[in-house]
Amino acid sequence: MSLARVVVVFPRALSLVSQVRNPSRAVVLAARAAVNTAHTRHYSDEMYITEERGSPYSPDYRVYFKDESGPISPLHDIPLWADREARIAHMVVEVPRWTNAKMEISLSEPLNPIKQDVKKGELRYVSNVFPHHGYIWNYGALPQTWEDPRHVDPHTRARGDNDPIDVLEVGSRVARRGDVLRVRVLGALALLDEGETDWKLLAVDERDPLAARLRDVRDLDAACPGLLRASVEWFRLYKVPDGKPRNEFAFDGEAKDAAFALNVVDEVHEFWKALVSGAADAKGICNMNVSVSGSAARVERAEAARALAAAPAAAPPRPLPAAVDRWHFVSSQ
Repeated sequence: MSLARVVVVFPRALSLVSQVRNPSRAVVLAARAAVNTAHTRHYSDEMYITEERGSPYSPDYRVYFKDESGPISPLHDIPLWADREARIAHMVVEVPRWTNAKMEISLSEPLNPIKQDVKKGELRYVSNVFPHHGYIWNYGALPQTWEDPRHVDPHTRARGDNDPIDVLEVGSRVARRGDVLRVRVLGALALLDEGETDWKLLAVDERDPLAARLRDVRDLDAACPGLLRASVEWFRLYKVPDGKPRNEFAFDGEAKDAAFALNVVDEVHEFWKALVSGAADAKGICNMNVSVSGSAARVERAEAARALAAAPAAAPPRPLPAAVDRWHFVSSQ
């Protein structure tokens, strides 16, 4: 797919976002329109396409991934590294910037599709803590990584959160749910989320105009003034409107550099290897894959195709709840 084609898909969202620091309702609606458009092939690694099933913003909504031969697991079958020497990793976009629906790779289901998180029977949406609306970056995860809940991180003194490692992509473009981006790792924040280690990698799409200016986390303050501070504040406060306490950070919220972040990525990649090989307790994670050599959970392509075929048919999106556009004012102290 050419870049020119993608610009045509959602120019309104791009042009509006570039004009404002904090999104107006018009910007948010334009971004939502881009995200919700039915799609298969993305502005992303052209090896991968997606297939949506169910109705967006409903419990049965799923986004499945395919390569040229059929369905795959985004967690297990997409390689972590596009170019390890250049620090270019693959990122699976779960939540596009400015949106609120808490989408995530399903760890327990065959093929690990993206779905909307559910808590206490309710679909999850992140609250808008003033002055932000939704997620302030393209949010997702690195494939073939796992924060092992048995492992106590020596830096945070807390156990892993049993998820793939999270990524905050800081480029200028609003991505789409299911994009597989090639991102340069810039650094990391060590979030302590309800007592668990929850690393947040900072990264930039290698094709983004900002990529030429961003080689390490120290470049962010010059290229994107205020973004690091806002990111720490966002994670510290985002659960407060839901009655939860403020989150904490290791290193007093200081962002660690690219070299440090790469060590973290290498470590969680090794944890994933133990997971997918069966050497580690899967903790309810489905390891079904079609490509990982030596994995007992590797299946034939026909079985993967049957798993996708069993999903409900695609349907129009349901209305978003009105609360998605509500602002919450929280003291930073």
